[in-house]
Amino acid sequence: MKLRHRFLLATLVGVVMGLGVHIATIIAAPRLAENDAFGKILPTLAAERAQIVSAAGGGDTWLPLPDPSVAVAACAFDLRTGPMRVGAQTGSLFLSFSFHTKTGGVFFAVTDRAAVRNQLEIVVMTPRQLDEARAAEDENDPSRDVRIIAPEEQGFVVVRVAAPSHSLRAQAEESAKAVACTVDEEA
Repeated sequence: MKLRHRFLLATLVGVVMGLGVHIATIIAAPRLAENDAFGKILPTLAAERAQIVSAAGGGDTWLPLPDPSVAVAACAFDLRTGPMRVGAQTGSLFLSFSFHTKTGGVFFAVTDRAAVRNQLEIVVMTPRQLDEARAAEDENDPSRDVRIIAPEEQGFVVVRVAAPSHSLRAQAEESAKAVACTVDEEA
């Protein structure tokens, strides 16, 4: 009987340890991955415009199963150098921004329906940068910027522009490439 209890105890310990290792691996994988989305978008950090990740016409992309009717562009941000302003001129094609942390979690998303006078501008900042911007504001002329707080100092913005027909694919790609991603001096 003792041998049977020892065997069951050893099996149970092995299963619990294996489960713990699997859970730790799943939780740590996004933080330890070297070839993740942020790593692929990181070279866009110095660019002042979003860079095409997947064109509406297909072609070279590292995205798994890209949608052929959507142009996807992205730009990385590092808030240690200052707030980042993302701006786009909206038009007849559907446009959306999604803001991601370095590890890939989405913390904010917006579509062209939020545009004012065909302009969509968002300033991404840290809580400290927001406090500094508020302190520098004139009470009689408050900022009209849409400001969002990033949970991490590094991350990226994904821009999607839909092309409802084949003839609009080039226009969708141009709209995605025209999105400005700059360090904001005004915030």
